[in-house]
Amino acid sequence: MLFLNDSHMSNFYTLASLTNLNTCNTELKSLLYLISGNNDLFAKKDYIYNFSDNHLSFKGFNYINTDFCYSSKALIRLAINLFNGFSDKYTDPFNLLAYLDTNNYMLAINSINIRFNYF
Repeated sequence: MLFLNDSHMSNFYTLASLTNLNTCNTELKSLLYLISGNNDLFAKKDYIYNFSDNHLSFKGFNYINTDFCYSSKALIRLAINLFNGFSDKYTDPFNLLAYLDTNNYMLAINSINIRFNYF
């Protein structure tokens, strides 16, 4: 797996240990990879995933009392799409990738590769 930096790698393994990640579970692996590589998502990880019960806790942007920037919203949509097939009118390649900076773009592409086991 290609990590953006040491912090990303450390965050990923921290989250993986909280979920008892099976390395064959590419859906969860790609979700954790995205969350751990973006500071905004990592800080708000408990709004996205319930680590104590091991399930997705994200119910949509209208149901939570926290703000996500545009790129974080795109990454969440991608993460959940890769995790369980979630789709809405913003979940298409243009809306997910067009406005990401270099680091977030690399996160997105690498998470797709992880999900489809290209690493």
